[in-house]
Amino acid sequence: MKTDVLVIGSGIAGLSFALKTARALPKATVTVICKGKEAETNTRLAQGGIAVVVDTVNDSFEKHIYDTLSAGDGLCNTKVVEFVTREGPARLEELVRYGAQFDRTADKMLDLAKEGGHSLHRVVHAGDFTGLEIQQTLLAQVTNTPNILVLTETIAIDLITEKDLHTTKHSGKKNKCFGAYVLDQKTNKIVKIAAKITMLASGGVGQVYKHTTNSAIATGDGIAMAHRAGAKIKNMAYVQFHPTALYEKNKDANFLISEAVRGYGGILRNSRGIAFMGNYDSRKDLATRDIVARAITSELGKSGDDHVFLDCRQIPKADFIKHFPTIYKKCKRIGINPRATMIPVVPSAHYCCGGISTDPNGETSVTNLYACGENSYTGLHGANRLASNSLLEALVFSHRAFKNSVKKIKTQPYKKNIPNLLLSKDRQPQTKAIHRAVVSLKETMSANSGITTSYKQLNKAILLLKDLQTKTPRRQGEAIHARTLELNNMIDTGLLILKDAKRLKKNRGVFYNTDLESGKQAGISAENLHELRSHSKNKTKSNTITL
Repeated sequence: MKTDVLVIGSGIAGLSFALKTARALPKATVTVICKGKEAETNTRLAQGGIAVVVDTVNDSFEKHIYDTLSAGDGLCNTKVVEFVTREGPARLEELVRYGAQFDRTADKMLDLAKEGGHSLHRVVHAGDFTGLEIQQTLLAQVTNTPNILVLTETIAIDLITEKDLHTTKHSGKKNKCFGAYVLDQKTNKIVKIAAKITMLASGGVGQVYKHTTNSAIATGDGIAMAHRAGAKIKNMAYVQFHPTALYEKNKDANFLISEAVRGYGGILRNSRGIAFMGNYDSRKDLATRDIVARAITSELGKSGDDHVFLDCRQIPKADFIKHFPTIYKKCKRIGINPRATMIPVVPSAHYCCGGISTDPNGETSVTNLYACGENSYTGLHGANRLASNSLLEALVFSHRAFKNSVKKIKTQPYKKNIPNLLLSKDRQPQTKAIHRAVVSLKETMSANSGITTSYKQLNKAILLLKDLQTKTPRRQGEAIHARTLELNNMIDTGLLILKDAKRLKKNRGVFYNTDLESGKQAGISAENLHELRSHSKNKTKSNTITL
């Protein structure tokens, strides 16, 4: 199969990129592959919103930049933070033109929420189902774009690269990507897709942990494939745990309780009913996610409890239902009335701040391979992502990648003579063994590389995952199965997280090794501060935004 552009993933990053590329080049073919159904993504689960400066009277780009750098704890790329922040309003405006409906005030202005780490109200949202609204809007646009082909239940096996095609002759020149081998899960047939440009937008890594807010598809596939293709991977140790996932006994998948609930007045309390966040940070319940998650972990360590509580009883019922309808319905479904009972919450694996390293245009270290969304590392998030900056990043970088890649598509040739991927079909995958291995991996990662870790725990986890790796069949020469592919990707991703954590010598953001000196949060590094001041001297006046 040949396609001008291959997009792996159907969340906000992949669909935005596919849509813009297809419309800019109506004669080009764009193929989007989805591991499950089109809407089975982390984007769909995003509750909070998009952090964008639209209130230019009270807010400014400089304030958003400062908040992002502060949350990133000294590891952000200041230039990236600046252009993402400044380009955000235009990208939001495009979503509105596509038909996305965001909450508005009585005077028709965008209703802005406040979340942890933000100094002002700047989060644009659609109730507490912002991601779903965006996902449906983009899918509707993609459906009406004739030169986009969407293949569901199709999982990528590996990227096709120069390095792989010429293993003995590869001269050490920069590796090139020519598409990917994929598995059609409906027919169990392997398809080789030759592409001029390949975009990895496959989402996060949450499923390598026992408790996660992520979709079932978030098994680190894009990062693992890029790593095997020789792409640079960066900052994998910085895995963010969301402080407030709904606690349900004996359930691994955690329903997210949006940070916006605390922005609207929700208060964290321990089992004795004491509001404890004031003991950890002056911002109390609206401190950044890393601080709140560790505070909750500290409280649970003292009490021996399984969870703390989010007290929403002071929020008027009508307001709670209006702003958080999805959360309200979920709570009622399991017998919790937020107006009368506090909501049990616990930190849960949520977002990978690291990933496939890209330049400011989303291109990786492998030629013709782009990465966007959660599987990428752009420099925006540093050591800790600021709430609601993820959807913003995906919009800005998918646009930049589109602008950069369309220049290449017209002149880029297809790779000829790509060999078939030979796999034996004489064995059935051992599904029970795969399930046991996945459970073992999740428990190993959660027990040894969670909100806190130590060198002893990291070394133990590395040995356990390497042992698991030797017992797990790789794709070559074995019967192929989607769950086997996922397991291998989870092992590869887990090892990337553990090995990166082992190299770190300083606690920052979401990374905390108990063997290292704790110190205080760095906030903004001297380098970031110098750059910020330099940019501020030459700052441009914020444009009036009419949405």
